[in-house]
This record gives sequence, C-alpha cells and structure tokens, in this order.
Amino acid sequence: MFEAIAEHIPDAVVFADCDGVIRFWNRGAEAVFGFAAQDVLGESLDVIVPELLRAAHWAGFRRAIESGHAGHSNQVRTTRSLHKDGRKLYVDLSFGVVADAAGRVEGSVAVGRDVSDRYLAEKALRERVATLEKPAS
Repeated sequence: MFEAIAEHIPDAVVFADCDGVIRFWNRGAEAVFGFAAQDVLGESLDVIVPELLRAAHWAGFRRAIESGHAGHSNQVRTTRSLHKDGRKLYVDLSFGVVADAAGRVEGSVAVGRDVSDRYLAEKALRERVATLEKPAS
C-alpha cells in the first residue's frame, strides 16, 4: 500500500538502506532529479549528492542510522543536490529513519521538492537589498 501511495505523491520520495543504497524511488523523484527509477535502484545516494557535500552527507547519514533517528527530523532543510543532466538543484528535504516492527533500523527516507527557482530568486533579492542598504561612499 505504501508504494501505491508514494507513487502518486508529486514530491520526491527516496528510501535508502543502511548502506546508502537506493531501494525506493518514486515518480516525484524522477521528476525532481531526472533519473528513472530503473537507473538508480541499487545505486548509491552519491548519484544525487554533490561531491563537495558527500563527506558531510555520509557522516550525517551514518549518525542517523547508528542512533536510529535523523538529526533534523521534524524539520525541512534546503540542501543542494544534483540533477541527471548535471544541474545543481536546491531541494527542500525532510528526513526520517525507518525501523522494522522490532525496532531494527532498515534505512532512511527523504521526501523533497525542487525549490531552485525560489531559492535563487530569494538569494538575488537578499543580495539586492544588501547592495541598497550599503552606505554611500
């Protein structure tokens, strides 16, 4: 039932096992990241994590898997990601750790959406405001 529901959510839903191997990838993830499910199932999350951020990503991932809870659960975080075509994305993501009925951690789930246009527009606005607030020399 979960898979049927998750397939119809427009947001990206990605589940990775305890080793960071992608085990679930819905249509929303295909739309956000550009990869078809068959291209990423069984692959590392590195496919969507920018190389510069991988060390921090994996440190956080390992902490979450070992502790049994995501450090930023109950929060949506804007993070950078990669599209299949090489574009850098800004994605609002929420994370959770998934455990079985006995409490054994099975992996991590992330739900997200592409917010690149909004993020870049807000960044440009902040830069413009900062320029306007500078004292005249």
